[in-house]
Amino acid sequence: MNRRMLPLSQLRAFEAAARHRSFKRAAEELAVTPAAISHQVRELEALLGLALFERRVRQVVLTAAAKHLLPVLTRGFDAFGEALEGLREQGDGHGITLSCTPAFASQWLLPRLADFHARCPDIDLRIHASEAPLDLSRSASLAIRYGMGPYPDHEAEVLADDAFALVSSPRLRLAGYRDLKAVRHIAFDWYRPTLGLPTWQHWCQAAGVSYADLGTLLTFSDESHAIQATVAGQGVALLSLTLVRAELERGVLHVPFGPHLPGLRFQLVRHRRFAGNRTLEQVAEWLRAAFIQPVDGI
Repeated sequence: MNRRMLPLSQLRAFEAAARHRSFKRAAEELAVTPAAISHQVRELEALLGLALFERRVRQVVLTAAAKHLLPVLTRGFDAFGEALEGLREQGDGHGITLSCTPAFASQWLLPRLADFHARCPDIDLRIHASEAPLDLSRSASLAIRYGMGPYPDHEAEVLADDAFALVSSPRLRLAGYRDLKAVRHIAFDWYRPTLGLPTWQHWCQAAGVSYADLGTLLTFSDESHAIQATVAGQGVALLSLTLVRAELERGVLHVPFGPHLPGLRFQLVRHRRFAGNRTLEQVAEWLRAAFIQPVDGI
């Protein structure tokens, strides 16, 4: 088929629908309606004189022709994307995306951004704060990942081993385990509960106390809110000592007593295809140094 005759819109619609096995999900990806996806696929089928899907109730099944065409299109569109991304990076060589969780962004990163701008004044930094990990293969990006890995096709280095402890405001004047019954114990929902991070039950077991010895429960859907409530004296929380380091150094939070429990690792991750990127390495150097330095002004 002549290149001028290639039905690019129809091919893109088919590739998304075939990859997702769903017209609805393809429509969400391409920001159109499912009806538009269906119409473009039918146009492609009419052009080819072949059926590409078996349409069933709430399901589409790829035909043999579709299975042959899909990997060719996926490789092609991926190659287009990588080439265009590479050109964009050449035109914006000083822009870096840093991916991290919202709690890490608010608790650890924001208090240190003044130092970053002072040390790296020519770098445009974009903070991608989300619980969902960013695809690092498509742009000059770094990520602070919380876990043990491994991260295939990525370079990863450990910045810190984390630990958890019972943390409270000094205003609560907690002197010992008997005081816990009089204050709330604060918890939050982990985005990935399968990570196996410490819970209040784990802490009680390590401390040799009963879970029933704790006060009433206050639960947040967001880790940052749990930290803010602890600073405000609303109760005690089992928190990452890395994320509340600034508050501990300022004295607005402290660890009054009790065991420390091991957490996971904060790791600096980048995709291998961006190894040697100078701007990326500048940001990485700053992150390494910032993990071992106190926050300015504390």
